[in-house]
Amino acid sequence: MRFALALALAGAAALSAAPGAEAPPPQAAEHLRPRYHFTPPQNFMNDPNGLVFLEGEYHLFYQHNPQGDKWGHMSWGHAVSRDMLHWEHLPLALAEEDGIMIFSGSAVADPRDTSGLCGTSGKSCLIAIYTGHTEKRQTQNLAYSHDRGRTWKKYEGNPVIDLSRGDHRDPKVFWHEPTKRWVMVSVLAGARRVRFLASKDLKHWETLSDFGPEGSTGGAWECPDLFELPIDGEPEQTRWVLDVDLNPGGRVGGSGAQYFVGRFDGQRFVNENPDDLTLWVDYGKDFYASQSYADIPASDGRRIWIGWMSNWLYADVEPTPPWRGVQSLPRALALRRTSSGIRLVQSPVREIASLRSTAEPRRLESRTSLPESADLELEATPGDWSETGVRLSNAAGEEVTVGLKAQPLEMFVDRRKSRTTPVHDAYPERHAGTVRWVNGRITLRVLFDRSTLEVFANGGERVISDRVFPTQPFDRIEPLGHAGATATPIRIWDLSR
Repeated sequence: MRFALALALAGAAALSAAPGAEAPPPQAAEHLRPRYHFTPPQNFMNDPNGLVFLEGEYHLFYQHNPQGDKWGHMSWGHAVSRDMLHWEHLPLALAEEDGIMIFSGSAVADPRDTSGLCGTSGKSCLIAIYTGHTEKRQTQNLAYSHDRGRTWKKYEGNPVIDLSRGDHRDPKVFWHEPTKRWVMVSVLAGARRVRFLASKDLKHWETLSDFGPEGSTGGAWECPDLFELPIDGEPEQTRWVLDVDLNPGGRVGGSGAQYFVGRFDGQRFVNENPDDLTLWVDYGKDFYASQSYADIPASDGRRIWIGWMSNWLYADVEPTPPWRGVQSLPRALALRRTSSGIRLVQSPVREIASLRSTAEPRRLESRTSLPESADLELEATPGDWSETGVRLSNAAGEEVTVGLKAQPLEMFVDRRKSRTTPVHDAYPERHAGTVRWVNGRITLRVLFDRSTLEVFANGGERVISDRVFPTQPFDRIEPLGHAGATATPIRIWDLSR
């Protein structure tokens, strides 16, 4: 991924990777390292890649610079988990080699050995499908693993797709059962188009169709995904969700994520909404390049994705070296029918509840201590109030407020006072999204983890994801505004590692 970004950041990336460059002290930013969100041990991380489930393990590959804490030398880092919350770091999976960077892509299990790369063991191997990037060309390539992703070999016949373009990237591949073949969703980034391709063996691909430009086209299109979901309460009714991110042109500046809802017949995607309607995935500044897991067992039944919690406006200057980059909470996805149409709903995976240190929450009625990680819930009802929510703060006078505003009716995260020393001009902002009353209530769930805030309204109908960078830990929390606005007391659970 990131051809345009590569040009913009090439100078900075080259400096960050210079031999002998002095790194900040190892503990310089540990108070900002989340506890249950994935972060790299050191150096730079961006997009999640190759999300796949195999033999009880969730694999997370990610865009990684093994040589520095800024973008550059892109390779695939790797980690595995059994619950998507506790991760085991593994060696670098795919490394930059012969001047070819390893940009974004996906991974699948190949139990039928359609690729012919799995050998005679009878076990399902993992196949990675990734973009190889050089200064002038981007191609699609394969690598394979026979040992549950611990070691990898690049396919000798690479590249498997070469359009002689510098902006064809980010392949997301899945098995399409009705047509008994693999489907690839990729982007022609500069043209703001999604390209669909198909293959029987992952090696030989034919073009099916293109989609776009539609929705938001203010920047290059990147990191597509395509999956089918049932509509809540209508299990026989399904739609396909096409996720397409863009940079720049996000809703609140810089990078952002949009989605389309429609139908896919194995060859062509048809958007059911007006061409100029933009449906935003997230109303904060820090959710990008999301990818959903492949091969989660049917007995589980969930579609789960993870996104990168940053923004390309300031990803290289986040005050966290010697590491940079955080992945979001894994989120379960659903479709909900609303008065405006069928919309995507996101909610934290149920595994989060296992981190709660007690079965019963504390009631938040006045200022009290804030744990390093917390899970909060509140319900608001109509009444004579202007704002309700919570304020997180510290002894340095830094604070961030999260909550609901009555007029106009919206959820918000205000991080304008969250850091006393500058990070970037685009950082100190207030982000908001409209919400609605549902059966006379608005529910808000807030997940805080040292430097991450993920806020879900009405079960995930609207989401705000923002990073916060206080110079010292937020260790205090208090109710915001009129306590009578909440139907029940604000509930807070401490989250343990």
